[in-house]
Amino acid sequence: MGEIVPAVIVGAGRVGSALEKMGGGNDVLVKRGEPIPADGQGPIIICTRNDSLAGIIDATPASRREEIGLLFTLVINETFQILLNNGMLEPFLESKGLASATQVLVYFAVAKAGDAPIDGKTDMNPEGLTASTGKWASAVAARLESAGLSCKVLDAEEFKKPQLEKLIWISAFMLVGTRHPGATCGDVESKYREEVVSLIQELAAVAESVKNTKFDSGIEERLCAYARSVSHYPTAVKEFEWRNGWFYDISQRALSNGETDPCPLHTAWLKEVGVVKS
Repeated sequence: MGEIVPAVIVGAGRVGSALEKMGGGNDVLVKRGEPIPADGQGPIIICTRNDSLAGIIDATPASRREEIGLLFTLVINETFQILLNNGMLEPFLESKGLASATQVLVYFAVAKAGDAPIDGKTDMNPEGLTASTGKWASAVAARLESAGLSCKVLDAEEFKKPQLEKLIWISAFMLVGTRHPGATCGDVESKYREEVVSLIQELAAVAESVKNTKFDSGIEERLCAYARSVSHYPTAVKEFEWRNGWFYDISQRALSNGETDPCPLHTAWLKEVGVVKS
């Protein structure tokens, strides 16, 4: 296990507080509206919703912005937090000059403030799914490992695939679940598997083409396995701009150029549930 580097942690929710506890009292925890310290050498770990990112980054002193790291967390309901800032953030990060910022896909649950995090492992990936990349990746991994949590350190190219897989997971399972009111992630996996697999395959093909990558075989099974591990979580299409919106924008650009929609199922179902207009 490597060294746990003292950090500035932005966000005092369940995940942010858990990360601070792992730091052994050497971190600075910044709550909503508080200033980001201008001094210090360690990472700035942001644990907030996507819509708060711009304000936080703009409020960070320019001399400290290269230390920014983002925890990708998915807030599915008010009881559990599993991932933070989940979605497609690359265009946003590039616009802020942070394309190389440390990023972490976090797969652990904190049931309530003060509880020990529970590692998110599936029957397909019993070794754990959390992954990090960037300048502070090893430091974050050391922090998580100190609490008994897994964390892979990947280079930027290796990180691309699990990041995109999570985007596909949240976009596909939440949309299929919304088509069936009251459906949980587990319901989608067990009752509407054919629908979600078809959508996963469609979105994966588009992601591979746009991002010039190739997913490892078995993506459908991996994403269904993750759904089983969070089977009781409810479904809803949220944070459209950061999630399904990435795929929808690709469809709109293609159609405006007189081309065929590369995500016809996705577009049709977004219209069906009223997320976008016909």
